[in-house]
Amino acid sequence: MKQNRRWIVTCTALLCIVCAGLAYGASKVKLTGLITSRDGDTLTVKNIKGSTNVVVELTDDTKVQSPKGLGLRHSEQSITALIPGLKISIEGTGTDTHVVASTINLNQSDLQLAETIQAGLNPTQQQQQTNMANIAANQQGVQANKQATAANQVQIASNQQQISANQEDIAANQVEIQNTAKRFNELSEYDTTAKATVYFAIGSSTISDSDKDALKLLAGTAVGTKGYIIQVKGYADSSGNAAMNQQLSEDRAQAVVAFLLQNCSVPLRHIVAPGAMGIVDPAATNETPEGRADNRRVDVKVLVNRGIAGGGM
Repeated sequence: MKQNRRWIVTCTALLCIVCAGLAYGASKVKLTGLITSRDGDTLTVKNIKGSTNVVVELTDDTKVQSPKGLGLRHSEQSITALIPGLKISIEGTGTDTHVVASTINLNQSDLQLAETIQAGLNPTQQQQQTNMANIAANQQGVQANKQATAANQVQIASNQQQISANQEDIAANQVEIQNTAKRFNELSEYDTTAKATVYFAIGSSTISDSDKDALKLLAGTAVGTKGYIIQVKGYADSSGNAAMNQQLSEDRAQAVVAFLLQNCSVPLRHIVAPGAMGIVDPAATNETPEGRADNRRVDVKVLVNRGIAGGGM
């Protein structure tokens, strides 16, 4: 009986040691960094603190969100928003080099900047204009507060500090934007293994039967590929106003994403969708009906990280 008790005590102690070791090796992790590459199930993130690379594993339970208004509210984002060059904050479990993500937080302004760069626009000028507008708005706020009661003096000082911070951000954003742009460049660290183009009628985001078959064929070749991602870009022709074309290109991209998810068994974490590209990068001239037809499209590519394709990682 005593020997049995000793055996039970010994086993319990060993179990505690093992559990403690596991807990130590896979502790809670929080980090902020920039996405440098992505495959279907993982991100490679450059940790801002220490500049080390961290492999971030995505699961079906990974939640992607961004702050919404004041307080602790958040709006849920699609996992397709996790594109290279995007700054994110990660919470999960793991080690300094490998994290299983439970929550990923992103800022809408960072996402818009990343999407703008991938659309091939000029983000530097846009960011400068945004910062200048913020400065002007804060200057107006300072002037208004000067006319208010003495109780608003604290707010005036805060606005003046914000003006100074925005002016510094103009220079800082120049460097950050240039560095971010290098990580995009049409996802140059990826090889394209398959591609398809889906065409649409005027003002429509409905996928034709023939293009549905093409998407099924593309997805079939992708699903068996290790670490693949599918890139989706929606476009419009130059007809109509800019806002309508932007929305229409987004609707088309989302229609393709929905079809891949619902009809082709492609997991959401394997899709990266910049979405609305508007009328940029036309495939043909917008001066003819035939050219405009070519521009009402969604470009779909199956991409594989060269490190994986070459046997790395």
